[in-house]
Amino acid sequence: MFTERTSVGLDVHARSVAAAAIDGVTGELVQAKLTPSHDHVRSWIMALPGPVAVAYEAGPTGFGLYRSLSAAGIRCEVAAPSRLHKPSGDRVKTDARDAVHLARLLRLDEVTSVSIPTIEQESARDLVRAREDCRGDLMRARHRLSKLLLRHGIVYFGGAAWTGKHDQWLRHEALPQLTSRATRMTFDSDYDAVLATKARRDRLGAEIEEMAADSEFTALVRRLGCLRGVNTLTGFALAVEIGDWHRFTGNSIGSFVGLVPSEYSSGASRSQGPITKTGNSHVRRLLVEAAWHHQPRYRVGKTMRERWDLAPAAARVRGDQGNRRLHQRWVTFIERRKRHTVANVAIARELSGWCWSLAVMD
Repeated sequence: MFTERTSVGLDVHARSVAAAAIDGVTGELVQAKLTPSHDHVRSWIMALPGPVAVAYEAGPTGFGLYRSLSAAGIRCEVAAPSRLHKPSGDRVKTDARDAVHLARLLRLDEVTSVSIPTIEQESARDLVRAREDCRGDLMRARHRLSKLLLRHGIVYFGGAAWTGKHDQWLRHEALPQLTSRATRMTFDSDYDAVLATKARRDRLGAEIEEMAADSEFTALVRRLGCLRGVNTLTGFALAVEIGDWHRFTGNSIGSFVGLVPSEYSSGASRSQGPITKTGNSHVRRLLVEAAWHHQPRYRVGKTMRERWDLAPAAARVRGDQGNRRLHQRWVTFIERRKRHTVANVAIARELSGWCWSLAVMD
């Protein structure tokens, strides 16, 4: 409930901040163009009639302004941009109008705030996203190398690619077939890029493994590891990306990661479409990949037992129940001849609920 006298909306950019303040007693609207300096913004806000509440949209400028204002005792809300209400007929967009709009929404309590990570959580999230970016770079580097060979009619048939055997084939069989000096130099450049990117990915992965073994996320990662398809890297990424699991329920977390069907219903008609794909795309990809592990017959192997040994007994029981349930769901979908891609997304949606139940377990 909004109880402050003055509501402030900030449209924050890298090099400027548009500010608007509405005094609830006099109704006066005060607007200003500020620098992005936190001290400048804070001093301008503290000169307003108090108490004051502030709102700005989450974006690439991060949460530094939120922490600076909170340290000064000013209530600050970081709004989720996708949840801001805006009239459909409003066709004029400026920084000043956006700031006024935020100030009005804050006064009406119509601002949906995002979860603010701690500095430690944000740094861990940066590490996870750095590895995710590196994974994408490695995929593109491998594609460039393989497509170079394909253009010259050189294709690998010896099994899975990017293994030790495939690496031997690249250096001793594929490279000698390239006769042009320029093409061989291109091969060397692409091959070096693959090796360098893979080494960088492995270094980041090792750092994540080390942090997951001794940090505030350790207990959560070990509980999530009781589910099939959720190894240390996946569990750590889920932990740092979602942050506060208690803001969700077993049903609502699927909506947060965009795994629920879109819907267009009116009156007596009800029409559902593909999944919404809103929210955190990294978490959604991890859950979809993990869901494929529940398709084969469920048995507790050596790797799963090692992960179970690190988790509490209640988490092991819950994880075993989840693994059996998700595999049975796969069996049901296969018997109904459901398309595997569609079935896997449904499994991923339910898997997110099982992850939530393990995350909030006391």
